[in-house]
Order: sequence, then C-alpha cells, then structure tokens
Amino acid sequence: MAITKLPKNAIADDAIDADKIEDGTIQTVELSDSTVPAAKLNSTLDLSSKTVTLPNTSVTNDMLSGSIANDKLSNSSITINGTSVSLGGSLSVSVEVNWQSVITADGSTTTTSVAGNGYFIDTTSNAHTFNLPASASLGDQIAIKDYAGTFASNNLTIGRNGHNIQGVANDSLISTNRASLLLVYVDATKGWIYAEESNVASLLKARFTEATGGTITESGDYKIHTFTGDGCFVVSTLGNSPVNPVGGPAIVDYLVIAGGGGGGGGTGGGGGAGGYRESKSPVAGPYSASPLATPTGITLTTTTYPVSVGGGGGGTGDGGNGGKGSNSSFSTITSAGGGGGSHRGPHGPGMDGGSGGGAGYSPGPAPTSTNPAGVGNSPPVSPPQGNPGGTTTNTGPPLFTGAGGGGAGGSGSSINNSPNGGPGGNGVTTSINGSPVTRAGGGGGGTQGPLTATGGSGGGGPSVNGQNGTPGTTNTGSGGGATGTCAGKSSGSGGSGIVIIRYKFQ
Repeated sequence: MAITKLPKNAIADDAIDADKIEDGTIQTVELSDSTVPAAKLNSTLDLSSKTVTLPNTSVTNDMLSGSIANDKLSNSSITINGTSVSLGGSLSVSVEVNWQSVITADGSTTTTSVAGNGYFIDTTSNAHTFNLPASASLGDQIAIKDYAGTFASNNLTIGRNGHNIQGVANDSLISTNRASLLLVYVDATKGWIYAEESNVASLLKARFTEATGGTITESGDYKIHTFTGDGCFVVSTLGNSPVNPVGGPAIVDYLVIAGGGGGGGGTGGGGGAGGYRESKSPVAGPYSASPLATPTGITLTTTTYPVSVGGGGGGTGDGGNGGKGSNSSFSTITSAGGGGGSHRGPHGPGMDGGSGGGAGYSPGPAPTSTNPAGVGNSPPVSPPQGNPGGTTTNTGPPLFTGAGGGGAGGSGSSINNSPNGGPGGNGVTTSINGSPVTRAGGGGGGTQGPLTATGGSGGGGPSVNGQNGTPGTTNTGSGGGATGTCAGKSSGSGGSGIVIIRYKFQ
C-alpha cells in the first residue's frame, strides 16, 4: 500500500530507516519534487540491484577526483605502426614522407622544397635545380627520386640554400640514373646529411675558384690574372678539389718576377735580372713551364691577397753603379730585385740580388786585376731564383769593357782582357699565360769600339759603345745594359717585374 503524502514536518528527522520501509514500496512520484536531500538518507545506500539515472549533463574535470586507471577503461592501449603502446607510455614516431606530384624540369624553373615532402623529378628534357628549404630544424626530411632515370644525361643540382650539405658549404650534383636520396637536417655544422643513398656516385657539385684582380684572360679551362703593377687578387669562392676531383682545386700557380737591376756606368757591368719564381702544380693543366718551376702551387683561402710588382733599378751616368731592382710578391712568394751593375775601377763588385749585377772594367794594377760579380739567388730560395753576374779580369787600357748581368737561365758572361763587353745571362721561357714568353734576361756589359754586348734573352738590355745603355724590357724583370766607353752617356734601367696567377675555372 502506497504511503499517503505527509507534510514536511510530520516525520521527525532520522525517524524512518531502511528497516521501516518495505522493499519497492516508495515510488519517485511519491516524493516531493522527486528529491530526497542527502541529510534525510542513511550514509550508506545499497543500490547494487537498482538502476541509477543521472541528470543529462556533462561530467566535468571538477566532478572527478584523481585519475582513472587504465584497467578501468575498455581500451588501455593504442597501436601505432603495428606496435601496441599503453596509455601514458611513449614511442618514437618517424614522420612519413609526403610524396608530391612529379616535377618536370623545364630548364628555367627552380624548385624549393618543403620539409617532410618527397619529390619525383623528371629531367628527361632539361637539367634541374632543386633547392633545400631556407630554414630547417633537427629531423627535417627531404626525399628525392629520379623519376625517369635521366639524372646522368640531365643532372640534378641540389642547392644548399644557405645550409651545409654533409658538413660542406657546397651544392650537390646528382649525376647517376635512378638515384634515390633521403636528406635529414642535423645542425648548423653538418647541415643536411644523406641518411639514405641509392645509385649515387659523387655528391658534391663541381665548384671552381672565383677571383678578381689584374688583367684577366683565359686559356682553355684556366683563367690567368696578370699584374703589371701593384694590385689585389681577391678570392671569393674556392674550388672543391681534392674533396671532389671533378671541380677546380683551391690551388693557384704563379709566376713572380722582380724588377731588374740597372746597368753600370762607364764600361760598367750589366744589370742582373729580377728574381724569377714559378710554380707548376699537378693541377695546373697542360702547358710548358720554365726549368725553375716548383711543383707546389699556393692553396688559397677566401681572402684578399696584395700583389706587389717591383720596378726596375735606375740607370746611372758615366760614374756610378746601376740601381737595384725592387721586389715583387704574391702570398708567401717574394722575388728579390736584380742587382745593379758596377762602375769600372774601385767602385766594387756588381750588386747582389735575384740575379747578380755584372762587374765593371778593372783598370789595374798590372799585370792583372779582377772585379767580382754580384751574387745571384740572394736571398737564397729553392729552386734558385737567379744567377750571378760575370767578373772582369783586365790588364789595363785600352780594353775598357764590363761583364754581363746574371739572368734567370744563366750567369752573366765574364770578361778576361777582351775588347767586347760580356753578354747578359739568358732568361727562361714559360707558357703559364697560354703562350711561350721568355723573361728575366741579364743586361750586357759595357763595351768599346764598334762592338755590342748583347743582353740576355728575355729582355736584357744591350750595351753599344757610344750610346746610352738600353733599358731592360718592361714587365720582364730584365737587367739594363751598361754604358760603353763614350763619356756623357747613361746606362739602361732595369725592366719592371710582373706577377701572373693561373687556376682552373671550369
């Protein structure tokens, strides 16, 4: 029998407990507002066999205390790439490459990639440049595949776009068919590295040295910078050999010739040639160098190299020694100026230098006297940068003659009681600038009568009696010719030097 509804105050608090109510006799509709305050209930309700209907509202975090254990959930783990991971556990997940539509190279368009993408590249008709992203983070990936198997005929250039590739600040060149690559970014030091490679030969793109300065010409695959005066050789890009022998090495070959010495006055000695220093390294290309060339070129850095080209030593009047030539230099190479030729008599020997100046006429005492020559290869280097001048041994008048100045290829000729001055030492020939040129000859010694003392091959100035000595040829570093016996004439000045730099550019 249902309980008749009573006023709220008709039953004292806690007067009715579970023992005083028959099972199943109280219905929801028999309660006021369908609600029984918690205070009206025993602390424990047995609802094990009952259905509890909760309000149709959301359960918020505030309604939950603590965490729900995994074993209280219907699913306590998740599966990733076939691996089961419990909730709350951890797993390293590799990002899958998102392959893009085929890129067809058109010969002009450059592709810039996006991290996480893979690219099929078709170079059937044209080569292609594919730039890596301008910004990158650890773990970024880029995949590349030769779509048509044509990378060998139309290469793919991978532009580094400001980052290193394999630790080198250089683009990559992919030139093998069916190549497949996966690049992963590591850090600023190594940049992008090749995590996977298939059908890949060389990875570095051939890179060549680039520089400015002097007068630039070309000889085949080589550039030649010629300095006829002071200047700067400015290197902006280095070749990448020997890392990648296909490219141009970061090595240059050189020819450095100092200014030649001036001839001596008054049947003096011829001027010595300026010091001659040359290299021909194994990467210098097919040309004929001089016998003085060393096989070691100069390894460059990206910097500015001052170049100094020495002027020739001055000539002199009837009573003085010729002036010494000035040094020429490039990088670690310095060539010494040529020694001036000496005046006759007590004015001493020829001057020392790259090549030595010749001795002037020795007037006595009888029966013989000798004037020594200037020393060549001073200061000494290897290979030698020059040779000594000639000496004079005379018995007195009327044989007023001087010895020749030293040249890069030989000593100046000595004079022993001869009416003719000594020829200058010969120069040497090199084709470092693409064609054979002989330079650095010694000046001819002073002569008398109708005779001529020839200058050495390569621009040495001769001496002709009754005339001024002939200057050494400009930019050959050759010595000047001495004055003959005719009073009032001047000796020839030395020729100015030259610096030539050669390297592979394509």
